[in-house]
Amino acid sequence: MMNLEHSNAALFAALALAQAEVENATKGSVNPHFKSRYADLAEVLNTVRPVFAKHGIAIIQSTGFSDGLVSVTTALVHKEGGYVTSVASCTPAKVDAQGVGAATTYLRRYSLAAATGVAQEDDDGQSAAHNRPAPVAAPAKPSNALLDLLAATEDATSEDVLRNLYKATETFNEHEKNEARKAIVQKRQSISKQ
Repeated sequence: MMNLEHSNAALFAALALAQAEVENATKGSVNPHFKSRYADLAEVLNTVRPVFAKHGIAIIQSTGFSDGLVSVTTALVHKEGGYVTSVASCTPAKVDAQGVGAATTYLRRYSLAAATGVAQEDDDGQSAAHNRPAPVAAPAKPSNALLDLLAATEDATSEDVLRNLYKATETFNEHEKNEARKAIVQKRQSISKQ
């Protein structure tokens, strides 16, 4: 979700001009695994940066990794002070340097393309983000531990509390772990908006 809290009319006018000029990114990279073409991060940056800079808009992306999630914050900042931000997160396919790096690049590319209105094809995303299989059989009734954790998540007011709750999910079965972590991520996003 994009945060428009610090936007202004000058930023929106500049965005409209930039988006009228910018073209879609060329799909010049090949994903050998899926035998498909896509616009890589460099291509998206090379497509949008000059046009957005011409209209006084800087592009800033910062990255993070916490509690098993890779996050990228993308900001479009206008020379007159207005800015908009958005955060994209995913669980990397592998939690090692390669997996985190691939997920970071994937999120940077997709969040930049979304924020700037540039179209490109998702041909390589399946290797960057972990696709968890659906649980075979979900328990009919959630455990008391899950119910307690969900209640604590709802009441949480800080990242530290959420971090501890996230760690506590390690003892849950796969279905309850996923359910708990989804609630924690949603609460984290809610807290970060405040």
